[in-house]
Amino acid sequence: MSFRIRKLPLAAVVGVVAVAGVAGVAVAASPISGSDWPYDGAAKGQQYTLAAVGDIACEPADAENESNPASLKCGSADLGGYDAEYATARQTLGLHPDAVALLGDEQYQVGKLSDFEGSFEQAWGGLKFIERPAPGNHEYYSYTKKGDNEPAQNGTGYFGYFNGHDQNGTPNSQGQAGDDTATNQGWYSYNLGNWHVISLNVECNSAAFNNDCSTTGGGLLAQETRWLANDLKNNNEPCTVAYWHQPTFSATTDSTATVPASAPGAGGQEGGVADAWWQLLYSNHATLVLNGHEHAYARLRPMDPAGSYDPKHGIPEIIIGTGGEALDTLAVSNGVYANPNVVTGYDQGYGVMNLTLKPHGYSFTYKPALAGAGFGPSALDYSDSGSGSCQG
Repeated sequence: MSFRIRKLPLAAVVGVVAVAGVAGVAVAASPISGSDWPYDGAAKGQQYTLAAVGDIACEPADAENESNPASLKCGSADLGGYDAEYATARQTLGLHPDAVALLGDEQYQVGKLSDFEGSFEQAWGGLKFIERPAPGNHEYYSYTKKGDNEPAQNGTGYFGYFNGHDQNGTPNSQGQAGDDTATNQGWYSYNLGNWHVISLNVECNSAAFNNDCSTTGGGLLAQETRWLANDLKNNNEPCTVAYWHQPTFSATTDSTATVPASAPGAGGQEGGVADAWWQLLYSNHATLVLNGHEHAYARLRPMDPAGSYDPKHGIPEIIIGTGGEALDTLAVSNGVYANPNVVTGYDQGYGVMNLTLKPHGYSFTYKPALAGAGFGPSALDYSDSGSGSCQG
């Protein structure tokens, strides 16, 4: 692999219809002769652009959310707000992507359908036809922090928005976010050229999963894990990228006495259960893992399932939780990243990854589109870019 990093000093760093070329999705021929993107995806041959980001839209300050704390809504000085989510949407639009991998927490705080319609849709609705989402904790769990008290939606607003719904707001059982059934909560895969792309749902501590986070046995997460194993077994593409919300390896969680930041699950329970997925992906020579949840950008070295550096067979993890809602702080101790596998990180602004999928490899660039609150123009000087080869 080759990489180019344009870094801020460490002290500053810490301070739509269907997808053209996507297998299994019907693509109507363009009625416009010689039209530009988005209808020319098939003409790109074997190279595709995948935009990737998570943690996007603030909670709208509408009548339904009137009793919720103002600090958690669009307009709060502590959040990216509409400015940030519009900036990342414009940045994505400018990439002319063939598909957009949404890495969870598309809509805060609990992802009600009205919240999606009042915030996410306003900025990102023009890209909906090429969005390929994964859900996050804010689409499934209740939110009772910081004076809020909102019940869990268990994916209802998420599926209602991306899959469509009936006149009563009941989500369709199938759609671009995958199935919404008792046996499948929105995990699916698709192909872009030589690339097999997998979207997973790790929100297991929810009523929809019967609060069962075991990857073995008869629970829903165990069924998803068996589906993943079968999907990888039947995959004939040489390149594989998988994405879900909570990362297996953390960039913003400090080391503890029991779980070092470089250990599986340092970022939380869901990241821990995804260790079983990492093992499957590693055994099947996956190329990349993408995550959100941590509101920062971080690129980690190729790792084995234990979190050890493995330059030959390991999988790089890239966290892109800078879609617009808010920012976290990268974990650093004495000027060094708490997770030694973090190559570079950025927590001063909002931006989207541009991932170019090639026949036998990839290249990427990450640049911020908007500085976060309290950061000056120099926050936009950061960039990260590189390339790698497929292992399959």
